[in-house]
Amino acid sequence: MKTEGIPFIPEDTELTSDVLKAQEESFKKLLDKIMKKADEYNVTIRVIGSLAFRIQCPDYKYIEYENKRYLTDIDFIAYSKEIVEVDDMFRDMGWEENMNVLRLFGDKRRIFYHPNKNIHSDVFIDKLRFCHDINFKNRLEIAYPTISLVDLLLEKLQIVKINKKDLVDIMVLLSQYQVSDDGSSKDVINGKYVAKLCSKDWGWWKTATTNIEKAKSFTKDYLDSKDKKKVSYRLDTLSHLIGKKKKTLLWKLRSLFGEKISWYREVEEVERD
Repeated sequence: MKTEGIPFIPEDTELTSDVLKAQEESFKKLLDKIMKKADEYNVTIRVIGSLAFRIQCPDYKYIEYENKRYLTDIDFIAYSKEIVEVDDMFRDMGWEENMNVLRLFGDKRRIFYHPNKNIHSDVFIDKLRFCHDINFKNRLEIAYPTISLVDLLLEKLQIVKINKKDLVDIMVLLSQYQVSDDGSSKDVINGKYVAKLCSKDWGWWKTATTNIEKAKSFTKDYLDSKDKKKVSYRLDTLSHLIGKKKKTLLWKLRSLFGEKISWYREVEEVERD
């Protein structure tokens, strides 16, 4: 695989819209090469993270540019049953694996470096395991080349110490798509799925509902009046769906302890080569 045109931005570069758009196009070209190689190896792999939000939200990604959101890597979810083929696929492209991650998290996560070392890909296996788990069993086929819209939202809602860039991603996603309690359409955010997840797990409920409120507050300073009203309505819809969903006995028992017991996982730092 040729190494020219890899989207690396030097630290002293002014992050103008033109610079960020050019970088994004370079990332998309690289992603296209990876996805074509995945097809050759019959691998079901989907992109997550910042690039996925850009791909799925073409009408509102300008918000990312305005907030100087630049891309740093291309991360994926893959199935454990295909991880050998994923490894072969990246090696065929000349990428090098992080052996520290392989030794420590081989059944959960892999990291591969592009030949020129300016970019890497984290490949998460079956689940995202951060503050809370997001299970992708039988879910990667829902969308292409990214994970589904609701899984993109969950990727952000699970973050306990959520920051500006993650809230910006939520703004972009909810500006582009409606929240619905009907899971049959791929072009809306499946709020029913979020509500079901939160009804089973008090910790997930606690983090998600807290972040929904943070996102509502965030809209005041980062969206115009029309989009602020729209996004606030969609966040309220999501809150309503979560609130009305009957909670399980396990949820109710865990709620008795509240914040006295930690309800989330501390995120492990990965040692990179």
